[in-house]
Amino acid sequence: MEPIDDRPVATLEIMREVIKASPFNALLGAEILECGKGIAELQLPIRPELTQHHGFAHGAVVGCVADNACAWAAASVVGDVVTAEYKLHLLAPAIGDRLIGRGRVIRASSRLVTASSDVYAVKDGKERHVATMLATIMPVGRPPRAKE
Repeated sequence: MEPIDDRPVATLEIMREVIKASPFNALLGAEILECGKGIAELQLPIRPELTQHHGFAHGAVVGCVADNACAWAAASVVGDVVTAEYKLHLLAPAIGDRLIGRGRVIRASSRLVTASSDVYAVKDGKERHVATMLATIMPVGRPPRAKE
């Protein structure tokens, strides 16, 4: 999907800088792998401090990966964004050494973007689908940028 107009949009390089300047994403260890034309992919290591009492990734961490995948895909089409709402379906325990989130824009306008994402837990090189999200993302009118 192409940008909706001539506003600056997120690219892989821009998002890498934005993530570095985001204390929460830096704390989690989020790494963006792909961003452009309405798609985004990120990964996040599953560290012990991100797990819940059964030993798998906490649902809030899985939700964060899903939300970031949706928002970053949207940013690649409409520029800087915030999440307006989402519905998260947790499908299976997130057991493994990392999470992968893959987001895509379903429909974009200058006011709202509908996006979806899927999250996978990776263990021994195999992906297990652990969550799906449908989100409404709102453009905020400025290109994404790192704090100066």
